[in-house]
Amino acid sequence: MSTTLEYKDLTKEAPRSPRERLGGYILLARAIDKGRATLAGKNGEYHFDCPLDNYLFGFKEVKGADVKALLEKGATDEEVVAWLNTNGAAKTSEEIAAFGQHVEGYRPYDDPEKRDWFVGEATKSGLDPAKVTLFDWLEVDDKQSYQS
Repeated sequence: MSTTLEYKDLTKEAPRSPRERLGGYILLARAIDKGRATLAGKNGEYHFDCPLDNYLFGFKEVKGADVKALLEKGATDEEVVAWLNTNGAAKTSEEIAAFGQHVEGYRPYDDPEKRDWFVGEATKSGLDPAKVTLFDWLEVDDKQSYQS
């Protein structure tokens, strides 16, 4: 594993899109960016091992602390993917793709427990909460957070 911790400074730029896939896994690139930035003290308002990250960690039945330990050792994106492929619940490429499609299409507006929160957040971002996904909102929120 690499000995140099390379990270995005999330006080100055957003993590990768939640849609970006690494090794087929949705959310992984974003979680890695947040984890590395957290270790460097540059996570800003982003949180590693949050409910969003835990969609993926729960799907694979791994712990955020274990992923964080890899990142502390300087693991590359590819090394994290390799670890994820060999730890936790075994998943086929079809299961990983189906999970990605499901999570990418998630609409908090349709979830009674999340609706009020999402209506407030999406509306603040100028979005129609009844028409957008969580990922649509996250991407707009990320962009708005770093506009001058």
